Amino acid sequence: MPLPEFTRKLIEGKLSKYCTSRIPEHARHNMRLIFNINENIVTLILSRPYFKDPSKWAERSVAQVRFDNDHKKWQLYFIDKKDRWHPHDLIQPSADFDDLLKELDHDPTGLFWG
Repeated sequence: MPLPEFTRKLIEGKLSKYCTSRIPEHARHNMRLIFNINENIVTLILSRPYFKDPSKWAERSVAQVRFDNDHKKWQLYFIDKKDRWHPHDLIQPSADFDDLLKELDHDPTGLFWG
């Protein structure tokens, strides 16, 4: 089920700021952090120039945040080496999207940023 329009706009604003702040200005020609919203799933994507052809950019999913409409909470997910998504169990689902962004930034296990 798609996010309500107000919620979608709020999340887009938060993620635009997050993506801009996460990549230092001097590195933005070599790296971008972007996001995609599909229904109730938000995917953060790290994009870098492809090493064989720098005019093309390669993308790698970093994290997902999914909204559970029944419980009105967000849950953070990480991706494994086989491109399967798993719930990040160090943080409980939260009604506050910012809680999950803070956990993503903190990344105590290195699942997101390495």
